Amino acid sequence: MNKAVYIATTEPRSGKSIVSLGLMQVLLGKIAKVGYFRPIIDDLEEAKEDNHISTVLSYFKLDLEHDEAYAFTRSQVVKILSKNREDELLDKIIEKYKAIEDRFDFVLVEGTDFTGEGGIIEWDINVLMAKNLGIPTIILTSGVGKTLDEFIGDMYLAYDSFKDKGVEVLMLVANKIQPENIDLVKNALKKELPENILIAAIPLNPVLGNPSIKEIVEELNGEVLFGEAHLNNQAGHFSVGAMQLRNHLTYLKEDGLVITPGDRSDIILGALQANLSSNYPTVSGIVLTGGLRPEDAIIKLIEGLSEVVPIIVVEGGTFSIANRIGAITPKIYAENIPKITTSIQDFSKFVPENELTSRLVAFIPNGITPRMFQYNLLKKAQAHKKRIVLPEGQDERILRATKELIDHKAVEIILLGNPEKIKDTLERLDLDLNLKEVTIINPLESSQFNDYAATLYELRKHRNVDLTMAQDLMTDVAYFGTMMVYKGHADGMVSGAIHTTQHTIRPALQFVKTAPGVSLVSSIFFMCLPDRVVVFGDCAINPNPTAEQLAEIAISSADTGMAFGIEPRIAMLSYSSGASGQGEDVERVRRATELVKEKRPDLKVEGPIQYDAAVDVKVGKSKLPDSQVAGQATVFIFPDLNTGNNTYKAVQRETGALAIGPTLQGLNKPVNDLSRGCTVDDIFNTVVVTAIQAQGINP
Repeated sequence: MNKAVYIATTEPRSGKSIVSLGLMQVLLGKIAKVGYFRPIIDDLEEAKEDNHISTVLSYFKLDLEHDEAYAFTRSQVVKILSKNREDELLDKIIEKYKAIEDRFDFVLVEGTDFTGEGGIIEWDINVLMAKNLGIPTIILTSGVGKTLDEFIGDMYLAYDSFKDKGVEVLMLVANKIQPENIDLVKNALKKELPENILIAAIPLNPVLGNPSIKEIVEELNGEVLFGEAHLNNQAGHFSVGAMQLRNHLTYLKEDGLVITPGDRSDIILGALQANLSSNYPTVSGIVLTGGLRPEDAIIKLIEGLSEVVPIIVVEGGTFSIANRIGAITPKIYAENIPKITTSIQDFSKFVPENELTSRLVAFIPNGITPRMFQYNLLKKAQAHKKRIVLPEGQDERILRATKELIDHKAVEIILLGNPEKIKDTLERLDLDLNLKEVTIINPLESSQFNDYAATLYELRKHRNVDLTMAQDLMTDVAYFGTMMVYKGHADGMVSGAIHTTQHTIRPALQFVKTAPGVSLVSSIFFMCLPDRVVVFGDCAINPNPTAEQLAEIAISSADTGMAFGIEPRIAMLSYSSGASGQGEDVERVRRATELVKEKRPDLKVEGPIQYDAAVDVKVGKSKLPDSQVAGQATVFIFPDLNTGNNTYKAVQRETGALAIGPTLQGLNKPVNDLSRGCTVDDIFNTVVVTAIQAQGINP
């Protein structure tokens, strides 16, 4: 089940609140607990809260604090992006969103408002946020001041921008449309967009476009003399009381606002009487200009009336005040129940809400985004911290990664090496790593050295390893670190920054051995592509696997993918698809595919299949139209090491993808290898993955 929806707009003053309020009302009628989140809000005035957030939380009585419901203010975003720290922005947004998602059954996410500094970059930010949160989108655009062609062009451009980045668009909402043009707009949109996209058109509603008396008071810094209980009245029309009363009365309209100098007692009393008369329209309020108050006798007269509309006094001339009132952009706020109710009613009337909510609940995200994947990894590691030993403790990259891991409270770290050399390296790097938070072991001086050597001798004596040889091997940090894992003194090991793959995994193969039911150790890479995360296997261990080995690699890779939140759809790769190809290599892949189906009928698997048919929906349907995997594979099994290793490196270099791994699978306890060209980020990610593997083995 999908757990969220993103509401995006293309411009300021689009009326986005009507969708937020209307959809929240619908969701709360179908889902027990609904949360609300705004990644970016306008800058806050001192001691004030964001109006959108306060309105939603208050009206719907959501169990959220104001500060929990947003991540950044607009000026904070501009500052972060000016320093090219986009990753920091996304990480914080994902963290705040996930905290809400964990507490609620569904989350309504509302995008930015396109106002103030930084508005020019907001469109890309909204697309980026929806993509990285991995949730479908509803796009809203206003029809005010646009021709039909301009409006349809804007909506299609918005739709295409989200789809181009892999964000699923559920519905387009045309808002503030002239009532007579509703069907015209809907038909025009249906011609331009795919049939599966829901279309809604909401007519311009004057009630929602008028400011309340409260907003006028705040904008003009006015003083309320009377009618404070009716400040939510809407100023539907305003008239200036400069002429004689008998003439002014003819200009009154329903819910009109009267603007007049404070010394015009005749206009004030006439407006109040007109409001009570069944022969004249109701008056929403009276604004007294020039800072002038009515005389005491008039005040006394008004005080004795049974019902009084809001009367406020403001500084400034009548003409300038009228212009300022006309320029107010109205908002919906928590106390303005009539506007909230009107918004909800309009949404219900003009939006296909039942079909929309059905699609929201049934929507299945197409994979997981790299940023969300990395966030989930870190949170999972933090939830149950494991002890990971790093044998190459004197390497600069290892020490930098260790600091990040400790700062994130992801794992407990054991460094192997000379303590004094490690301290010297930290001082040279000016790296503020608190050594009280890590364990440093010099294998040659360890109290466990003799026990480890004796254990290795017992495990390998059938291979003609004597005690002296075992002691010599135990001086090797890879053997010492692996023995720590074997003995339970560490939960996992990561090495290979300065050692070969063979050097790293040989001890594990010798005495950690494979897990029950597994005969083969293999490897996978988590390939963090621009819009999704997939699994590549085996790209590091087995040079020329047999059909039986390929099947086992596929099953292990699928299980690893599932353990890390990736739904496995296995593509057994070859140079042909389906039954089209012949030859020994193709037959080996075909046989491996059949073995996977026999051993694990619960898994979706296709093979042999070419890479393009595995990733491209159109190619997949043309070559394998009945396949559950073609065009949407998430686990890719390469026929040999040569193909796999070159492919992962080509994809990594050409697309800029992050490759996390190799992650070894099939061992009794987790031991993972690094590339000698690894970065600090590579080490960080591999340690986190190793810790999560250890959680599965040693819960």
